[in-house]
Amino acid sequence: MKKSDASQGQSASELISKRIAELGDWRGETLSRMRKLIQEADPDAIEEWKWMGTPVWSHDGIICTGESYKDKVKLTFAKGASLKDPAPLFNASLDGNARRAIDIHEGEEVDESAFKTLVRQAVALNSSGKSKPAKKAKS
Repeated sequence: MKKSDASQGQSASELISKRIAELGDWRGETLSRMRKLIQEADPDAIEEWKWMGTPVWSHDGIICTGESYKDKVKLTFAKGASLKDPAPLFNASLDGNARRAIDIHEGEEVDESAFKTLVRQAVALNSSGKSKPAKKAKS
């Protein structure tokens, strides 16, 4: 796991915990709850700290990022457009070819079971890409 220059030797997990504590309001509580759901859905998910301070959860590729803004917590699934979302949870970044996001505002709840299903689908999609045989280069 790479550490950013700003991490001063702290692990990504420590930096994410620090971010949650710094928020100190409903956004921190929401990010903490969603982090726990990601870990429950995929105990092998790796926490990373990228792009100058964005929590990222990965497993054979990015599952999702967790950003906090004044009015929302945004969970962006890198390959969300390829996931089935019958709940539907995705409510942002709906026009993109690859990404889909879930914006959570103060007081809103997310269907935990449906969210875990999205995480598991993202992991399965990432893992399936690794199992495909590489195309041979033409001589």
